[in-house]
Amino acid sequence: MRDLASNIAVRPVIALVVADDTPAVGAVIDRLGFEGLAYVITAGTLADADATFAVQLEESDASGSGFTAVADADLIGTEAAAGFTFADDGAVRKLGYIGHKRYTRLTITPTGNSGSAPVCAVAVLGHAARRPVS
Repeated sequence: MRDLASNIAVRPVIALVVADDTPAVGAVIDRLGFEGLAYVITAGTLADADATFAVQLEESDASGSGFTAVADADLIGTEAAAGFTFADDGAVRKLGYIGHKRYTRLTITPTGNSGSAPVCAVAVLGHAARRPVS
């Protein structure tokens, strides 16, 4: 199967939310059956003139506990480059994970935001052990 759609799975991480300064903690992503993982983060119209949005990726061997920050060596790209500011209306960012833990969790933390910034994220899982991926 050479087509991309049959070789990836897409999972919701952070549903479209109009964020205030509360961190948006994403769903835990289980990599079982997949060797590749990338997060795609999208921003809508960011109205606050001083807002920033920091991205953090965590990993764990258990789905409900033990999450720790991912080492820079286990990332494709950087968390800093995956973040954005008020000047990044409509921005799309990506962050890849090449670590060895089964579970990951993405968090987007706004600062200086009054609640007018729509953001969302999805996980794209690739290099599936079984294909096609439904």
